[in-house]
Amino acid sequence: MVKHDKVIALHRYYRITKFYAFLKDTAIKGGMVILLFVGILVVLEVFFIDINAMLNILVSNYSPQIIFSFFLLSETILGVIPPEIFIAWSSKSATPWLFLFILATMSYIGGVIAYFIGKQLFLIPTVKYHIEHKIAKHINNLRKWGGLFVFIGAMLPLPHSIVSLACGLIKYNFRQYLLWALFRYLRFIIYALVIFQIF
Repeated sequence: MVKHDKVIALHRYYRITKFYAFLKDTAIKGGMVILLFVGILVVLEVFFIDINAMLNILVSNYSPQIIFSFFLLSETILGVIPPEIFIAWSSKSATPWLFLFILATMSYIGGVIAYFIGKQLFLIPTVKYHIEHKIAKHINNLRKWGGLFVFIGAMLPLPHSIVSLACGLIKYNFRQYLLWALFRYLRFIIYALVIFQIF
């Protein structure tokens, strides 16, 4: 009975704080991003460039270490380049699923680094104030929904590094962060199941 009451209270809380609306909105945007990305790739492939050839050139001209390092940097600093491009690149390797696992691990590590950057920024009042204002919406959502917001950042097209930075900035429980951020691996698998079929 107590457990049932707790579930009802949580459901009411998430409804009042508009978590369900946010989740629905983010999921729709995420689906649209995937469709848009796939659409752009198809249009580019049909009318402009041979993407398969371009990916093969990347595989032949750049060592995996360089690509992985660049991806780690991107996933640490605001997720500059969409992970989908790197997933497409991994599909051209001799061991696509191994490369995918490494990419997911780089993304996970990039988030952890961003978490610690956020934690250090907390010690510099002027920088902390500036960053807090820049990502105020994410910090507010993190304070309201905790681990579920980390889950959304790991799974959907919210910048994972910004969510991780926000976690460090407000000193969100590191162990909880690490557990919720593991869903990053699931996102890479789901995206790969689509992207690997295309390439």
